[in-house]
Amino acid sequence: MLIRRERSGDTEAIRAVTAAAFRGAEHSAPPVEPGGDPGETTLISWLRADAAWIPELSLVAVADDKIIGHVVASRAYIDSAPALGIGPVSVDPGQQGEGVGSALMHAVLGAADARGETVVGLLGEPAYYARFGFVPASATAVSSPESEWGDYFQIRTLSDYAGQGGAFKYASPFDRF
Repeated sequence: MLIRRERSGDTEAIRAVTAAAFRGAEHSAPPVEPGGDPGETTLISWLRADAAWIPELSLVAVADDKIIGHVVASRAYIDSAPALGIGPVSVDPGQQGEGVGSALMHAVLGAADARGETVVGLLGEPAYYARFGFVPASATAVSSPESEWGDYFQIRTLSDYAGQGGAFKYASPFDRF
């Protein structure tokens, strides 16, 4: 398996992997179009068209010349301080449980740290994301965008973190749901 940056020709394969990964998932975003793909597929398109898009933080996992996973981190803020929001993270259902998601998370966190980013946030399963150093935001000085998310909204500090706290704000495409 190879982890690399998304290329211009990867859009449809990323959409297919994301749709497959989130179709039927318990906490998936609703389709934008009735009967359409899960909302996460549309979210990625919206992010690509937004100023928050950071091309070098849209990564794919490739095996046998096929995209089997994708992760994206986009510009977010904690009050006015730059941060990153990770998500969606997608792995082809046939490849789940084989380390693809872990490889993508390690790669995006490493790339973010190498860029000098300070902190990342995500909405996800605490038992899974704790292995990457994420902690519930409620245990930090960062407040969740939505209080009802509870411990599912998590924060991970990076090397250049200087202790900033405040309200976390995802890129504006996240607000369209």
